[in-house]
Amino acid sequence: MTTKHKTFISYHHANDEQYKIAFKKIFADIHDIIVPWDVEIGDIDPNLKADTIRRKIRDEYLRDSTVTVVLIGSQTWQRRHVDWEIYSSLRDTNANPRSGLVGILLPSHPNFNSPNYNPHIIPPRLYDNLQNGFAKLYDWNTNPASVERWIHEAFLNRDNPKFSPNLQRDLFVKNRTGNQWQ
Repeated sequence: MTTKHKTFISYHHANDEQYKIAFKKIFADIHDIIVPWDVEIGDIDPNLKADTIRRKIRDEYLRDSTVTVVLIGSQTWQRRHVDWEIYSSLRDTNANPRSGLVGILLPSHPNFNSPNYNPHIIPPRLYDNLQNGFAKLYDWNTNPASVERWIHEAFLNRDNPKFSPNLQRDLFVKNRTGNQWQ
């Protein structure tokens, strides 16, 4: 067994809360392979300025995490907070070292269990980092050995000079709408 990693869980709060709860129960409570962390509904005042929210996410919730897992449902790609969490996870600063990055397609995602996926219905910043090899994408799985391996590989990739995270995309200003991003 590898070292447990402090794992930040990014997800669409309104749609995918049940998967976040299941992920924490299976992999933290039952199998004890991660130290989970996430922003709960109501933790951050939505009336704060965007810069303040991004700073709070980075400094209070991602500070000690080593891997970020993005649980991807059908509308996760639309959420500005998911984009901000991925961005903050990938930045490497003195106060907040870079985290590894893993995307997990949920059973509610249209491409779950498909050999191919539509890149325009996953978070764009995650897609950028799948393209350059920094991140990996998997289907929802409750096998602790598989998930532990995914998280550990992401942890090792975070400082691998072969992979450099892509932070070039502009941050979301607000949530997006539509069927897919362009």
